[in-house]
Amino acid sequence: MSTAAIDTVIFDIGGVLANFDWNGYVHRWVRDERAIQEINEALWGTGLWDELDRGVLSTESIVEGFIAGAPRREGEIRTLMEHVGGCVSRLDYAVPWIQSVKSTGRRVLFLSNYSRLIMDANPGVLDFLPALDGGVFSCDVKLLKPDRAIYAALCERYALTPGRCVFIDDLEPNVQGARDFGMQAIRFQSYEQAQEALSAMLGGDA
Repeated sequence: MSTAAIDTVIFDIGGVLANFDWNGYVHRWVRDERAIQEINEALWGTGLWDELDRGVLSTESIVEGFIAGAPRREGEIRTLMEHVGGCVSRLDYAVPWIQSVKSTGRRVLFLSNYSRLIMDANPGVLDFLPALDGGVFSCDVKLLKPDRAIYAALCERYALTPGRCVFIDDLEPNVQGARDFGMQAIRFQSYEQAQEALSAMLGGDA
């Protein structure tokens, strides 16, 4: 596929257009490393956080599931979830990067595993959304990357041809999922690296 054929650039949000720093966030609230390990295992080792992003189960049922995984840490878990908007923050390059890509005449969309809880807890982090041409949040379609169905949902909504899209994500499984669906893709490691790779794919634009 010629890079000149690319007509749509698709960004992930957390880790690409917004900073997601769970490690820094949890250390601001919890000092004991053993407690942090137990909390992280309860939140990230069970698949429940994915369900938060999927948006099918209630937030309270998911929090109760977290607590069931680390009952001694109930207080810390409830505090972390009450202030969970603090795990994400703005990235100053987001809007200029979007605008730079749009200036080439290409459509710019997003595809993100993102929970309604964090969206509501820290809406300012998503201040770049008006600059985009649209996109899909996992919590709205009840699907998750790298499930093939979520890439299909985006393509169906915006009448996209997968081979004419390039997808940028910080997680390799999601990048591979996009490639398996027929998209071109870039693994985001830093803004400078990803911007350079995208520019090369767009023939020197953006």
